[in-house]
Amino acid sequence: MHISDFDFELPESLIAQYPPAERSSSRLLAALPGQPLTDTVFTSLPDYLADGDVLVFNNTKVMKARLFGAKASGGKIEALIERVIDHDTALAHIRSSKSPKPGTELIFEGDIHAVMEERAGELFRLRFHSSNSVYEILEQAGHLPLPPYIERAADDHDDARYQTVYAKHQGAVAAPTAGLHFTDSLLETIRAKGVHTTEVTLHVGAGTFQPVRVDNIEEHKMHSEWFEVPPETVAAIEAAKQRGNHVWSVGTTSMRALESAAKETGRLKAGTGDTDIFITPGYQFNVVDRLITNFHLPKSTLLMLVSAFSGIEHIRHVYQHAIEAQYRFFSYGDAMLLGYDKHK
Repeated sequence: MHISDFDFELPESLIAQYPPAERSSSRLLAALPGQPLTDTVFTSLPDYLADGDVLVFNNTKVMKARLFGAKASGGKIEALIERVIDHDTALAHIRSSKSPKPGTELIFEGDIHAVMEERAGELFRLRFHSSNSVYEILEQAGHLPLPPYIERAADDHDDARYQTVYAKHQGAVAAPTAGLHFTDSLLETIRAKGVHTTEVTLHVGAGTFQPVRVDNIEEHKMHSEWFEVPPETVAAIEAAKQRGNHVWSVGTTSMRALESAAKETGRLKAGTGDTDIFITPGYQFNVVDRLITNFHLPKSTLLMLVSAFSGIEHIRHVYQHAIEAQYRFFSYGDAMLLGYDKHK
């Protein structure tokens, strides 16, 4: 398939620059199989859930991953921590007029010192000189890394709103944005209806924002992300399937974790690892049959994923409707409900 199959024109005015006043006040476009498109609000989500269904959330927590500073020899530098390796080591994207060479000392805001040890592909391995852990350093001196299409600096409001209410495990540089719509009270309403909630972890990387730059999408090299699927999540999903209930993925990141954990045998297994799963049309889904997600970037791997899930033509129809109806797009935007169409 060609990249042009996943392109669309989006008015800039529809790219959400700020979150809605209240988390669950977002709009919701229900686009489930065999049903007409329905414009509603996110607080109506429980109406689409049945007693015994399972919702799977990604409990990753966004790090204050952006650091500003300079080389000890001079020259401004910006680091975006992609992955924490251990107590004092991390892999980072670096922006500077000249890439630092191995052994270069870097001094970040807050008098944070680090040395660039070596290149690791497109990333740089940094070792910090501090008694504090990398996570503690980031909490002290880092800045929240808002997506590149949000054309403003992060503020204190974003520290709360660009984080799900159930975030637990630090390690992401981008939020699992479908989860941003949930409040504690909405979760209580959902559970009171008999819906089961369970969790996975996938630390979302900066690669999630990268467009595919090859014409033939099969030539695209997918970025890698760490994930974990715990045994209790596997048990909850297996029980739901035995009951004939739906398995709902809250976001594409939860889906990527689940499908990665079922990739080898087609059956979901508990465990941890790195995944570079690239889901494109023709993929047969093994775990999830319902998806809650935001609207994705043109030419992105996530647009390909939802096209694989619900069918290219259906997604084109959904996105055209969303544009005409003035839905808000991307991380701080509105949400939609999709179903797995095996016959697409």
